[in-house]
Amino acid sequence: MVLLLLFLAGPIAYCAYIAFTDLQLTGQAHASFVGFDNFREAFQDEEFLNAVWLTLVFTVISSLIGQNTLGLALASLMQRASKPVRTLTGGIVITAWVLPEVVAGFLLYAFFRKEGTLNAILDALHLPSQNWLFTLPILAVSFANVWRGTAFSMLVYSAALNEIPKEITEAAEVDGAGGWRRMWHITLPMIRRSIGTNLMLNTLQTLSVFGLIWVMTRGGPGDKSQTLPLFMYEQAFQNSMIGYGTAVALLLLLVGSLFSVVYMRLLRTEV
Repeated sequence: MVLLLLFLAGPIAYCAYIAFTDLQLTGQAHASFVGFDNFREAFQDEEFLNAVWLTLVFTVISSLIGQNTLGLALASLMQRASKPVRTLTGGIVITAWVLPEVVAGFLLYAFFRKEGTLNAILDALHLPSQNWLFTLPILAVSFANVWRGTAFSMLVYSAALNEIPKEITEAAEVDGAGGWRRMWHITLPMIRRSIGTNLMLNTLQTLSVFGLIWVMTRGGPGDKSQTLPLFMYEQAFQNSMIGYGTAVALLLLLVGSLFSVVYMRLLRTEV
């Protein structure tokens, strides 16, 4: 409790105080209390609203759809694969997960850049290429986050699938249930709590992604890939408006809390 109060609750409380002030990094002797001015300014700022939209797009594509679906698919396929295939696939996927965020960002930057690996493959296949980091930056960073974070979902779902009694799936197979019917009527209901837990943890992690996007696009071109963490950094440390940037951070915390409440309700035991 002492550690949580010191390293978690304490900083959050201090940020909550700063968010109601006009604190700046330079050119200011004392900070003044401004009430809800920072929050009103945020909701009237088109750049902030754009960052909110891009954050939701990034989260839905890379976390709710990408990591969750691909992780479940890999876990299901590895259940039926041979041991060498499971070892090789698991090693490749987990390697992407354990890489430092900055290293992963540079790797994906080299993959998506105009002279990068992806365009080299497309050119070899005589397919049209483009500057992916310029034309589709939010999709590029979303794919990068899927590539890096799928391993966690795969491990969660692998553990959940191993807990399903084989007698149930074998009985359904004997009764004539195909693969999709077994997945929809047996597997998914029995791992529902694991799905909810994985979605909650993945969503909270994705909402706070900073280094990966910063290395690949720095929020550009313009603000086409500027999510809330990057917008918050820009306002607080590049524009020196610590109070305003901290207010954005609190709004991001609120978004994460709303997602957590939704997932916690989904995790309740059905009566």
